[in-house]
Amino acid sequence: MTDLSSTAEEIIRRTRPLILSGGYDGFSYADISNVVGIRKASIHHHFPTKAQLVRVLVEQYRREAVEGLRQLDQAIADPAERLRAYTGYWQNCIASGSEPFCVCALLASQMPALPAEVAAEVRAHFRALAAWVASVFRQGIEQGGLQMVHEPQIEAEVFVATVHGAMLSSRAHGDAAVFEMIVGPLVERFVR
Repeated sequence: MTDLSSTAEEIIRRTRPLILSGGYDGFSYADISNVVGIRKASIHHHFPTKAQLVRVLVEQYRREAVEGLRQLDQAIADPAERLRAYTGYWQNCIASGSEPFCVCALLASQMPALPAEVAAEVRAHFRALAAWVASVFRQGIEQGGLQMVHEPQIEAEVFVATVHGAMLSSRAHGDAAVFEMIVGPLVERFVR
């Protein structure tokens, strides 16, 4: 779904923090109605089911992530700096509270309870993110600036899991500095 009305966009924008604070089952159309200021019937007009709403939200989130990664690729030539910029993005989001957690990471923790169409979008996000990290690793190896013990795809999965685990630890401790404490050394272990 690419051509959303302004009301549908507003519904998605206001749903995102609800998911981040309570997960898939932590909000209802009544909650959205209260924050958007429209009737539940209007929400159902745009998104007949909660699963459809969250699927579209995650689909949009994935597009934003892909675009952000593309911009990193274009703006930063050095692979290690690109990885630092990626983790720095999350450090800033967590410290400012603007996006204290990855929507897909939160939903992944609820995978067994998610509708199939939402779970498929979450899996696609993680596959795309790991593929990007692996490509950055491969480029870093080719340029001679990065080294790793395992093949890039394995290291990419470890990297992604560590970044998202650091988000969880930061949230559990209620301290944004925990994220940096965990992720700061992560990039450095790959630098030659």
